[in-house]
Amino acid sequence: MARWKIGVVGAGQVGGTAAQRIAEHGYGDVVLVDIVDGLPQGKALDLMESRPEEQSDCEIRGSNRLEDLRGCQVVVITAGIARKPGMTREQLLATNAGIVRGVCEAIVRNGDAPILLLVTNPLDVMTYLALKVTGFDRRRVLGMAGVLDSSRMAFFIAEALGCSVKDVRAMVLGGHGDMMVPLPRYTTVSGIPIPELLPADAIERINQRTRDGGIEIVNLLKQGSAFYAPATSAAAMVGAIVNDERRILPCCVRLDGEYGLSDVCLGVPVKLGAGGMESILELRLADAERAALAASADQVRQTCRQLRL
Repeated sequence: MARWKIGVVGAGQVGGTAAQRIAEHGYGDVVLVDIVDGLPQGKALDLMESRPEEQSDCEIRGSNRLEDLRGCQVVVITAGIARKPGMTREQLLATNAGIVRGVCEAIVRNGDAPILLLVTNPLDVMTYLALKVTGFDRRRVLGMAGVLDSSRMAFFIAEALGCSVKDVRAMVLGGHGDMMVPLPRYTTVSGIPIPELLPADAIERINQRTRDGGIEIVNLLKQGSAFYAPATSAAAMVGAIVNDERRILPCCVRLDGEYGLSDVCLGVPVKLGAGGMESILELRLADAERAALAASADQVRQTCRQLRL
């Protein structure tokens, strides 16, 4: 059976690590694309030289040409500038919108309709932009952030409880920003909802640290932003697709009436398989949770309006 061909656009820290994760898990052959001459080729060669010890026959090829994405069934878009200390995700808007638009236009010119996984920030807006530029079915254009935000929340819970991260399942909805919506009622440790394990004030501290998860790392690094966890989260989504796992994961997708919201890309739980998004799961939200999700959607719409989308 032929291996999947997976494109990764952007050979920076996130893209290079995503290519590594995809190959080491055997999800498929990788085309790593970047505009910087030599960068994707050098990282691809370095990764290929690790394949014998990884016992993986997946190929990784570097390129400076978006045309080389032709034939990819999945394309992960990580290209863009990273946040600096004091910079919000929204301040990345104009530069990264131009980059994502160019990548999407090239994919359309290639004549393919791969599943697109957006990682570039501001994530929710870039997902909406990719939908508009490509005209693809909404099932084939997804943003990564919900997996990342939920992973961060799960780690903070495991740390607070002194338990294994393997037992924690967290759920974070909404936009990938200050108004994301952690859901403690739907977050469990071995099936036990965390409100039964932690006091309310401890949960709220975890919720806030989850919202601030990206900027906490930016402030510590001082140059650059998080890349291990974002890349691993993107690779997990790739794995769910290529292995048709039908995993239930919080992903950014366009809502068409679900949760009472329309024409906005927002993180919600979806069933993810070989065709991309198979379905959206609608959780029963309390009034305060639903209001928070609507407010998060409004923030995303406001940013989209800055791009006149």
